[in-house]
Amino acid sequence: MPEYKVPEDLKYTKEHEWAKVEGDIATIGITDYAQSELGDIVYIELPKVDSEVGQMAPIGTIEAVKTVADLYSPLSGKIIEVNEKLSQNPSIVNNDPYGEGWIAKIRISNPDEVENLLSAEDYMKLLEEVA
Repeated sequence: MPEYKVPEDLKYTKEHEWAKVEGDIATIGITDYAQSELGDIVYIELPKVDSEVGQMAPIGTIEAVKTVADLYSPLSGKIIEVNEKLSQNPSIVNNDPYGEGWIAKIRISNPDEVENLLSAEDYMKLLEEVA
């Protein structure tokens, strides 16, 4: 299995999104595994700022050369910011999925939902199962 980056300080979904929770704000994006499976990303439909989202509700799509994938919100809350740079250069997600390639920021409405997400260790186990 290829070595994928799985930062310890993030939470993960089984659908390969990540969330960095800082107080009541979560920065979200897709994992290194997800971007490598998608291949060259050509377009990202970003969620609308101020929209309310539910945990694991679709918030946009990611188009790659080979496929289109839904983007899910790891947590419920309100979208407070989107990464506008991705509109011009969606390939940032391929190059830096956990840094410059973040997709949106959410003000978390239900902090208990963080418990539903996977730890880095659990996410690595999931990747081993899909490999």
